[in-house]
Amino acid sequence: MKPSRSGHLPINGLSLYYEVHGELGSPKAPPLLLIPGAFMATESMTSWISAFTGERAVIVFDQQGHGRTPDTSRPMSYEQFADDAAELLRALNIERADVMGYSQGGGVALQLALRHPTLVDKLVSMSATFRRDGWYPSVPEVIAGLDATAFAGTGVEKAFREHTPDPTAFDAYLEKMKVLNIEDQNISDTQMRSISAKTMVIIGDADGVKPEHALRMFELRGGGDEQAAASGTLHKVPAARLVILPATSHIGISGESARLVPMVKSFLDDAPPVTPELF
Repeated sequence: MKPSRSGHLPINGLSLYYEVHGELGSPKAPPLLLIPGAFMATESMTSWISAFTGERAVIVFDQQGHGRTPDTSRPMSYEQFADDAAELLRALNIERADVMGYSQGGGVALQLALRHPTLVDKLVSMSATFRRDGWYPSVPEVIAGLDATAFAGTGVEKAFREHTPDPTAFDAYLEKMKVLNIEDQNISDTQMRSISAKTMVIIGDADGVKPEHALRMFELRGGGDEQAAASGTLHKVPAARLVILPATSHIGISGESARLVPMVKSFLDDAPPVTPELF
């Protein structure tokens, strides 16, 4: 897909690569900021970009050390990556956007909504956690065992070495990424409740994210409706939505745009609930 705008911007000490698909400033809908997962670049979001472009502008960017954004000596954190996303939106003169992030990108999206609430209209967290204990224990164990051989010959390594030929820099980047994703983040229940953006939580039932953690996120974001439980029907657009896809893994869910995009669009558009006639 060819973006309508792309390039590098000086963002918080980074030469940050970004793409805009469609035209910003459309009155139809706010733009959608897509944030890829760990080690993933803009190209990984192609199916998601194409599904949303046409109805709204889509912005996607490479996080620090990812894709075409070179790493720097700057420490990595979910908070810093969220600040980078916020500065990108401001640099593009965007006052408010919907935000959707996958895995690490979902964690960044949560921090963006928490740290820069005026910039975020609606929030979609896909296969992400708000605390480290939201992952099954095997996930950080696998991450701890990663080394450069796991990425030899991959697009991740190739993209990195194109802008950073120093042979030691890729190893240093991997170590920083391992720390980031093993330590994860620690958003409190109180902070989760304080997020103003309506929220959609998405995981797979075979995800690295525990189902009970996703349910807790849904509850903290205002999910659940006792009136609907009592009457059997929804009377208002819910504040939060929860999706758990069957037979879907952490990696597998990234390829489920065909199933998920209609649900995400309904959420972003505040589509009113439809109740069938039963009697």
